[in-house]
Amino acid sequence: MNHRIPDFAGMTLKGYKPSQFARYLTGVPVVHILLTVLDLGGTFVFAISGAAAAVKHRLDIFGVLVLAFAAGNAGGITRDLLIGAVPPAAIANWSYLGVSILAGLVVYFRYPLIARLNNPVLWFDAVGLAFFAVAGAEKALVYHLNPAMAALLGMLTGIGGGMLRDVLVNEVPTVLRADLYALAALAGAVVVVAGHLLGLHPIGPAVIGGLLCFALRFMAIRYGWHLPAARHPALKGPRSPEDDRGR
Repeated sequence: MNHRIPDFAGMTLKGYKPSQFARYLTGVPVVHILLTVLDLGGTFVFAISGAAAAVKHRLDIFGVLVLAFAAGNAGGITRDLLIGAVPPAAIANWSYLGVSILAGLVVYFRYPLIARLNNPVLWFDAVGLAFFAVAGAEKALVYHLNPAMAALLGMLTGIGGGMLRDVLVNEVPTVLRADLYALAALAGAVVVVAGHLLGLHPIGPAVIGGLLCFALRFMAIRYGWHLPAARHPALKGPRSPEDDRGR
C-alpha cells in the first residue's frame, strides 16, 4: 500500500450520489475503515477523560473543551508526525475537533451522569488506551514500520493523551505512577503486530488486542496489579499505595 490513507471522518459527500459513495467504500481496504473507527472512538473516549479531569479541577467551559481536545488528540498527532502522516488527521479533518467538542460539552453539562462511575477519569482513560494502542500499531504497520517499532508506537499513541491531560492539570502523569499502564498498551499493540505477521484479518487482532489492553488496566485499577518496585536500602518507608484507586 503506497497510496495515502483516506480519512473517512473528514470526507464530504458533496457531489456524490449515495450509490457512488457506497461503491467507493466497497473498494476501500477494511484496515482503512478500521483505523478511522478506532481513531474517532479513541478520540471521543479520551476526550471524555480529559473533560472529566477539567471539571474535577473546576475549570471553566473553555478549559474543559481545551483539555478534551488535548487528551483526545495528543497521542494521535504524535503518532502521525513520527510516521510522516502529515498533516496529522486530528488537524486535517474537522471530525476530530467535532468529536472532542461533543465529548467536552457532554461532560460539562451532564457531569453528574459521568460522575456516577467510580473514578470516571480512570475508566474512560482505560477504554481510550485500548482504542489508541490498537490504532497506533495498526497505522504504523500500514506505513510500513517494522513490527517492533509498530508495537512501541502503538504504546506511545495510547499513553500520549493521558500524559498531556495530567500535565495540564498539574498532576504526575498516570503512566509514571500507575500499575500496568504503558505495559497494557504495549500488550495490546503486540497482539495487533502478531496478527499482522501471521497474515490474519486485521479486525480479529484489533478486537483481541483492545480487550487485552483494557482487561490489564481493569485488573490493575480494581486489584492493584503492578510490576515490582525498585528496592534499595537507602529508600525509606513502604511502597506508596496504588494511585489509581485513590484518584
